[in-house]
Amino acid sequence: MAYINYIEYEDASPELRVLYEELGAPEKTPANIIRIAGYNPTVMEAHSYFYRSIMFGRSPLSRAQREMIGVVVSAVNNCHY
Repeated sequence: MAYINYIEYEDASPELRVLYEELGAPEKTPANIIRIAGYNPTVMEAHSYFYRSIMFGRSPLSRAQREMIGVVVSAVNNCHY
């Protein structure tokens, strides 16, 4: 299983700090699924919009159903998310 270290807020570039503040307010810590893209802030921003569309956008699936799908897929992939 791959492991990507997260960049902590204190160690982040100014550009990444802005994203942490926007996406992880008030704790300045976005969800780990978003933080993995912290090494490329442009990708991180795009990933966050994609993730929010999937999890919170209009869908015939409820929020709980979407989370359940994520849990099952993560379990099958032996992923801790």
